[in-house]
Amino acid sequence: MPEQVVPPANPDVPQPAGMQPPTGVPQAGAPAPEPARKSGRKKVFGIVGAIVAFLVVAGLKFGLGAVLGGTDETAEAKAGDCIAELPATIGEELEEVDGGKVVDCASAEATYKVVGRVEDQTEEQAKSGEACDQYFQENEEYYIFSNITPGKTGYLLCLTTNS
Repeated sequence: MPEQVVPPANPDVPQPAGMQPPTGVPQAGAPAPEPARKSGRKKVFGIVGAIVAFLVVAGLKFGLGAVLGGTDETAEAKAGDCIAELPATIGEELEEVDGGKVVDCASAEATYKVVGRVEDQTEEQAKSGEACDQYFQENEEYYIFSNITPGKTGYLLCLTTNS
């Protein structure tokens, strides 16, 4: 019959040679071994993975442009639509503005009325504004809103004040 050795209940009592418990087996009263820690690289990959997953879900839910901060709320504006207040511009200099959005013409936000839209305009054509001349009446206060990516073409919105 094979012999079996049972370690003593008190680990502080010395054990005879050959009767030591196998290594890696915790003894009663001994501190439990610490779980293996994740390496720093695994933590970084975990964090990056969580961020990417969030962006993918947000992109699917809200649209990629909204997630990355590049939405153009006036992209579908047409003659007869109204635009909310835009930041003030001075003189005839072109200024970059953010926040143009189409609103109901009966709302208090409706500051400008779209009287015309011109497609496929370059930056130079937008600066001249000549494409909108046909939509404006003499002595009428007007504004030109454009969205043109540098080196490409875009659209002009020909605006008057909403009265």
